[in-house]
Amino acid sequence: MWIITVHSKNNLNMFEFDTEKEAKEAFEKMKGCKILTEIRYLSKIH
Repeated sequence: MWIITVHSKNNLNMFEFDTEKEAKEAFEKMKGCKILTEIRYLSKIH
């Protein structure tokens, strides 16, 4: 999962994407201060 966090003026928005490609395409189009983050879920193996 990929998350884009965008801060502009008094707003903070987060957008979720399933693929890196989708996220990077959207990231390039967005304006403002932005952060692209990859979320990885790990599970313990017992």
